[in-house]
Parts: sequence; structure tokens; C-alpha cells
Amino acid sequence: FLAKALSEGYRERVYLATKLPSWLIKTREDMDHYLDKQLEKLNTDYIDFYMLHALDRDRWETYCKNDVFGYLDAIKASGKVRHVGFSFHDDPESFRDIIEAYPWDFCQIQYNILDTQVQAGSEGLTYAYERGIGIIVMEPLRGGSLTARIPEEVQQVWDSAPVKRTPAQWALRWLWNDPRITLVLSGMTTEEQVQENIDTASEAQPESLTEEELQAVEDVRTVYLRKIQVPCTGCNYCMPCPHDVNIPGSFSMYNDAHMFNEIEENRQKYRQMLSGHEASRCTACGTCEPLCPQGIEIIESLKGPVSLFES
Repeated sequence: FLAKALSEGYRERVYLATKLPSWLIKTREDMDHYLDKQLEKLNTDYIDFYMLHALDRDRWETYCKNDVFGYLDAIKASGKVRHVGFSFHDDPESFRDIIEAYPWDFCQIQYNILDTQVQAGSEGLTYAYERGIGIIVMEPLRGGSLTARIPEEVQQVWDSAPVKRTPAQWALRWLWNDPRITLVLSGMTTEEQVQENIDTASEAQPESLTEEELQAVEDVRTVYLRKIQVPCTGCNYCMPCPHDVNIPGSFSMYNDAHMFNEIEENRQKYRQMLSGHEASRCTACGTCEPLCPQGIEIIESLKGPVSLFES
């Protein structure tokens, strides 16, 4: 479909990005195979921005064992790819290690008005920026959670702000206000959303928000964070659980259900994604609690997800 859409002169008028499916990579030959297949399906000779997809420490180690540096050098030298980067889903330490390992052109991270300390977070954003690496932000609206079912207390803050904007406009303008961010990826499903994003982007400039506007965003963040039930930061120090409970995942979905009034959505997500790793598998062995830097009473707190999602 995209190959057809980019025919008749459009290919030269756009920047085309796609990703190498990291979970399918077992050998160096796999890397070449999937890129060539993508070029064929897209009916193009080159990709403008090519990413190693969804990197975490384990996938990165697999890449390193299979000459990923030689591969990246080769695809740029051949002209098949013009700029190389990676999308990321792990902790700040892993992010720094990957950043330091190769002269990347860009990286793609999750970042929004709430997720400033999640995965790479603001620490990783600064680290990449200081090294001259382009920064693409994904999940700017947190999968739509920042624009749907707005809690009344949050809407009151937006309504009292010095400038009237929709929640989507506020979240996007906050990101575009940051001069370190190169590009914001916003998922849109209607023409109205496309137009709203274009209009909002046309007004956005780095460091264009006033102190009052920035304070409104900070006040909204505070309201959301007050709704968090368990102060889990997702550091994963409690993992692995001897009884296979996904502790951070359970707390994340439990918190999201309360923050965004999305109980049924997170119940379904919990059942799909944490099947076999549910909070109810906890035997109260106590292995996790001494490891938690937040001092969370994990055993007691896991009763929340069990009650909300498994009853």
C-alpha cells in the first residue's frame, strides 16, 4: 500500500522510515534479509531513516554478537540507508550503553508530559542531545490516554489555563517547546486529528510557552501523579520473581486504570499481556521487598491488581 502511495513522484518528496524487527534477528544474514525484503515491498532503493526496533539489553546483546556495527556501516555505505538509529524500551543505563556504542544519527524514545522518568526518560533525552543525536519522540499522547476520558480535576486545570487548548494540543506543544526534541510522532486516526496536529505544529516553536503555560502542564502532571496507587518506577530491581509474577507490569496497569479511568481497558490488557505472570501468583515469599529502592510493600500492594483485574 505504501509503495503504491509513494509512486508517481511522491517518494522523492517524503522521508521514509521503517524498522528492523529485532525479535526476528538471530544472525547477520537475517539483518540483510529483512532490509532487502523491506526495500522490495516498499519499491524503493533506499530508506531515509532506518531503526533497530524496540531495543532492550537482551536484543542489543544479540545484535552485538552478530556484527551489527559492520552491518550498520555497510548499509549506509551501500546507499540502502541514509540515517541509522534505534527505538528503545529499557532502562537509562542500557540506553547510555547503546548510545555510546555507535555513532548513531538518531534515536526514538517514549516521552510525554507524564513519562519523563520512564525508560530512557529525561535523563536519556539529555544524554543523547548532548552527543548531537537526533531525538524522535513516540507516545506523545500516551496511546491516546492523555486525550480520552480526561479526569474532571485535570480538565479543571486545562480550563483555568491562560490559553485555551485541547489536551492533545497541550501535550504536543509541551514537547515541541523542548529544543532538544527533533521530531514528535503522533498517531492520528481521523482527518480532523491530522488537521489539528498540523495547526498546532504550525504555531509551535522551541521555548515558546510562557511560565504560566508550563505551570499548567506541571499542575496537570501533579493531578495525574496523585492518582497513582503504587509508587512503582518500573526499575525492575524486584525482578525476576521466583514465582513468575510480573510485578512492575501489574503495578503499571493498575496505576493506569486509576489515573485515566480506564479500568476495563487495562483489565483486558492485563489478561492478555500478563497471562501466566499475574499478581495472584504471588506466594508472599518476600524475595522482592528488600530489593525495592522505593520501599514499596510489594506483597500487600499486589492485592490491588488481583482485586481489580482478576476478580
